[in-house]
Amino acid sequence: MSAPTPSTYSPRGLTLLRDPLLNKGTGFTDQERDAFGLRGFLPAGVMSMQAQAERILVNLRSLSNDLEKYVALNALHDRNEALFFRVVCDNIDEIQPLIYTPTVGLACQKYGLIFQRPRGLFISANDRGRIAEILANWPYRAKLIVVTDGERILGLGDLGANGMGIPVGKLSLYSACAGIHPEECLPVMLDVGTNNEELLADPYYIGLRQKRLTGDAYDSFVDEFMTAARAAFPGVLIQFEDFANHAAFKLLHKYRDDACVFNDDIQGTAAVALAGLFSALRITGGKLRDQTVLFLGAGEAATGIADLVVSAMMAEGLSEAEALRRNWLTDSRGLVIKGRENLHGHKLRYAHDQAPIADFLTAIKTLKPTAIIGVAAVGGAFTPEVLQTMAELNERPIIFALSNPTSKAECSAEAAYRYTQGRALFACGSPYDPVKLDGKTFVPRQGNNSYIFPGVGLGAIASGARLVTDEMFMAAAHTLANCVTGADLEQGSLYPALPRIREVSAHIGAAVASVAYQNGLASGPAPNDLLGFVQSKMYDARY
Repeated sequence: MSAPTPSTYSPRGLTLLRDPLLNKGTGFTDQERDAFGLRGFLPAGVMSMQAQAERILVNLRSLSNDLEKYVALNALHDRNEALFFRVVCDNIDEIQPLIYTPTVGLACQKYGLIFQRPRGLFISANDRGRIAEILANWPYRAKLIVVTDGERILGLGDLGANGMGIPVGKLSLYSACAGIHPEECLPVMLDVGTNNEELLADPYYIGLRQKRLTGDAYDSFVDEFMTAARAAFPGVLIQFEDFANHAAFKLLHKYRDDACVFNDDIQGTAAVALAGLFSALRITGGKLRDQTVLFLGAGEAATGIADLVVSAMMAEGLSEAEALRRNWLTDSRGLVIKGRENLHGHKLRYAHDQAPIADFLTAIKTLKPTAIIGVAAVGGAFTPEVLQTMAELNERPIIFALSNPTSKAECSAEAAYRYTQGRALFACGSPYDPVKLDGKTFVPRQGNNSYIFPGVGLGAIASGARLVTDEMFMAAAHTLANCVTGADLEQGSLYPALPRIREVSAHIGAAVASVAYQNGLASGPAPNDLLGFVQSKMYDARY
């Protein structure tokens, strides 16, 4: 797919070299150098894209730490987008952890210090009343916006405007993993201030130095953005990212029925976790309807996963009440139960009749779950005793430690396998190396949202979907699980190999688009070859 550059925009010379969407650097041929006024601006040698990529990797691998590599890749992204995405696509196992989790967490913490060139739009609380004017400054027709207010970045909390690293990283994965053209991607930071005192005192902090906007002022600010964005970019898909619980649920419920929006922390996490459960059950031979799932966490991720699991259990024949009873939440105060004071709305659905239980291990011994899913960002919470107890209760315990970055993981892959005698069916939120135990090698794979959200976005954009529905995420989960091979399962991998991500995203995109066409949510008639149609929409980073 060629770059959809405006026909009236034909930069030459230095202007062309400084446009990351069009720049090829030393990759410009002799003929192009003559045609575009580049003579003298480039050394005489013409390099192939492959040679350029190899040179990038040599330099990258010489750097001493992952943050330096993040900065180097960010600089490449800023000067030559096609080369950046070629490097990412061809080396996804190596590069994804550098441009997204876990490195992006550290990058956000240091964002003011490493900030080089703005990417996307920063819209601050001081811009109220003129957001439409700011969006009009964007020179491209955005089809996809990832927006955050930076209040709950990964498991790191309120990072304010430094959280812009997350939308930038997410959209890099959209382009690399699902072929959304980078010109169609717009990262947005809604800078409403921060309550992080360290940032407010940091001389290099890039955001508003004020406490967070709250209440009606916050709601009207976000509403102004949503109205202006949909007017500026008709049909745009908007992904909410890393909003705190109190805002995330409210915004999703407010806009999901009349705008093309979704929340990846709630819905994307749910789909990737459900896919992991489907894969695990291919090994155990069990049915989802017969599982009991205990969550460490009761926020966006936990309730999002639980909601989708309940829907999947109901699809296998359980009543809603029966399915709900098989899903339990724990938070900082212990097991979520009926009658407990000050329960937030999203937890009430999972507040069951049960005597109070204060700690996670006792909850396991009492409820006897077949699966535990950690999404509370409490590092080390799956202790050896927790893991051993799960192994005593289950022949093949399902253990998902999905929090990231790595410092917040509930347990390591090595611990999960060691304390269950290699019987754990394990998935993680951050990458881990293969584990050798008792002569067998286990290959844990990330239950990373990058398996889900790029394909969902691709399918929604390709079909022109008016809404993004739970049925689409259910279809995405089934499709992802079906992409896992028998060889993957044999080595303990519950997700496909990451180098297959574009293939996986294409299949998920087709599944999501199929739901859109079947439910009358698409902008036109369904094509005869849906997978081929979706693949034809995918950007391939080549000169």
